Amino acid sequence: MPQRKVVTGRSQEPRVRFTEELRLLRTERGLSLRKLAEEVGWDASQFGKMESGRTLGSPEVVQALDQYYGTPGLLVTLWELAVADPAQFKERYRQYMILESEAVSLWHYGVSRPPGLLQTDAYAREALAAGGIKGNELEQQVEARTGRRELLEGGEAPSFRSILSEAVLRTPLPNRGEWREQLEHLLEMSERPSITLQVLPFSVSFHGLASTDLMFLRLLDTRTVAYAENDVHGELIAEPSKVERFQRTYDAVRDSALSPVESRKFILRMLEEVPCGPST
Repeated sequence: MPQRKVVTGRSQEPRVRFTEELRLLRTERGLSLRKLAEEVGWDASQFGKMESGRTLGSPEVVQALDQYYGTPGLLVTLWELAVADPAQFKERYRQYMILESEAVSLWHYGVSRPPGLLQTDAYAREALAAGGIKGNELEQQVEARTGRRELLEGGEAPSFRSILSEAVLRTPLPNRGEWREQLEHLLEMSERPSITLQVLPFSVSFHGLASTDLMFLRLLDTRTVAYAENDVHGELIAEPSKVERFQRTYDAVRDSALSPVESRKFILRMLEEVPCGPST
């Protein structure tokens, strides 16, 4: 079979292809970053970061560029592919990311942090930075993590249950305003019909998931796989007997957790304890 010819010679990696297209469209029109900013109404530094791959930008700015360049949907499509590309995650997460995007329902338990799907930008940045990620990689990982929130948007969003240990709500961000935003975000998300949020109080004492973050993914083919993670290791579990054992443990934790209504009240009480003034 003859080798397939490269039609455009441009990158097949979604993030790189997006930045290439941004630079090409601008340079073909002989525009500087400053001139583009004047024409479109956004900051020149934002376009510079997008063209260098340091950030993907927001959907609003990408839509504005599509409109300006007369490329309806092109840049938005490339942006969506770049945001959703599992290659931007660490190798061990890639298969999980693909399965997560295909799941029809998800069940989660969190030991010390809310799941990435429920994290604000500020929380995701703080959590990733605490793991030693810096600079451009940090910004890329923040975008990759928060971009996953689109999974919970729209009428076809999968059902999602998250059980949070009380420790999650007792471990605030350094910035009080950002912590309030995270708590308010949890409350807002819990109001969605497809999302069930529960709190497991300290009074439950020891249980089978005391040191393990866990996510179950029910797939279109009716299979259920699990992803278990602790501070040093993450494992994708597909063997039915192991998944079933984890499910029994999860069911016991769910039965011990506060009801969704009581969980909302709990988060509201936590929110009332956070001062409204700026952090010192």
